[in-house]
Amino acid sequence: MTSIYKQYIGGIWSEASNGKTWDVINPATEEPVATVPFGNENDCLVALEAANDAFPSWSTATAYERGSYLRRISDLIRERTDRLAEVTVRESGKPLAQAKGEWQVAADLFEWYSEEAKRAYGRTIPSRRASKRMMVLRQPIGVVGVITAWNFPAYNPVRAWAAALAAGCTVVARPSELTPLTAMEIVNLAHEAGLPKGVLNLINGEPASIGQALLGSPLCRKISFTGSVRVGRILMDGASRTFTRLSLELGGNAPVLVFPDADLEALAKSSVAAKYRNAGQVCVSPQRFLVHRTRAEEFAERVAPHVRALKLGDGLDPATEVGPMINAAQRDRVEALVMDARAKGVEVLAGGGRPSERGRGYFFEPTLLAGVQPEMRVFEEEIFGPVLPVASFDGVDEAIAAANRTDYGLAAYVWTNDLKTAIRCYEGLHFGMVGVNEWAPQAAEAPFPGWKHSGLGAESGAEGLEEYLEKKLVAIGSL
Repeated sequence: MTSIYKQYIGGIWSEASNGKTWDVINPATEEPVATVPFGNENDCLVALEAANDAFPSWSTATAYERGSYLRRISDLIRERTDRLAEVTVRESGKPLAQAKGEWQVAADLFEWYSEEAKRAYGRTIPSRRASKRMMVLRQPIGVVGVITAWNFPAYNPVRAWAAALAAGCTVVARPSELTPLTAMEIVNLAHEAGLPKGVLNLINGEPASIGQALLGSPLCRKISFTGSVRVGRILMDGASRTFTRLSLELGGNAPVLVFPDADLEALAKSSVAAKYRNAGQVCVSPQRFLVHRTRAEEFAERVAPHVRALKLGDGLDPATEVGPMINAAQRDRVEALVMDARAKGVEVLAGGGRPSERGRGYFFEPTLLAGVQPEMRVFEEEIFGPVLPVASFDGVDEAIAAANRTDYGLAAYVWTNDLKTAIRCYEGLHFGMVGVNEWAPQAAEAPFPGWKHSGLGAESGAEGLEEYLEKKLVAIGSL
């Protein structure tokens, strides 16, 4: 089946109302991959109307009926993962194996919510009066706007779309203009699966005007956003005027606490795999490595050869382990952080700049920095790139305090074989997710919560379904 790369409103593929287009660029070659519509608030308002029209029938369909559509989409993803992953690689740059893995997680999410829709339970509350009955119902919020980021163009949309659709909400989706093709592929599959018209709508276009249209419309009851803290603040300001509900996932600056009893050789290898996944452009990516002072130098020495051995290249090459960054702006920002650290005396043990052998593409070498101090930019700011900084600590309390010294609170990691140390850390760390001897605490069936500036609410798991359900108390008296 040939995929269509257009907007999808009310079950119809369409161009932008303003006639504008946008070239999707392959970050490995800097060449256009496809040209897609690039609309504005007018497209958003039409999509909201379509979603609102579809809401009554979709919200009153049974959970079993809604779940059957989601399961069909999941099955289609699994059948076509190889082709879908190539589309994702061309627009995002990530290695092919990682793109395939992301699509498999997207299938898992659709499957999970196809089942979880059946568990949107209410409850009966015992009354103080014999003549009264009370019960709590769960009902869908309404039309939901979903704005997602470019770093996981399949996973980011699906974890919100699948939960909202399972709950009985209808969706107006706006993927990142940098990676819209993957989201359009998902909509193609939803169309093929027979999802009713208007239930899922996709628009592509101006971020600011579309965001304001979602905030300003009384038809949009909630916005789910994945992206920067700056935009999250804008949405919070706007939502305060319209009482639009929000779910925000705004990035992180994940600390990694490595204690003396950790197996450094095994950890060095797994750290590199976790840190350089998607060129470090992962919100839960291990960012700040805090290693006990007695082992910090040894840890860096063990990590260095694994970093130097990483294969940098085009994501479509099966040998590639680290692809390009998404665009020149992201690469330049990471380069500036490394240059700042180098100027302040940090030792560069691997990488450190743009690869000389690659004249085109937004590549930056996998980089390892030793002797980093907590006050440096590369420690305090979210790197979001292929850079692993190593700092040191002396005691558990010092490590926890250094880890918590950030406005972010998404993910943190602890590596130790001592149970008491692990408990002190995971209870003391101010983060929504803590992995103990584990690089992937997140799962389709588990919540993905952010603390502090990392967001509001939680996607995935049972908590992700609850984000799209209102609670209603029904009380019957005079019985």
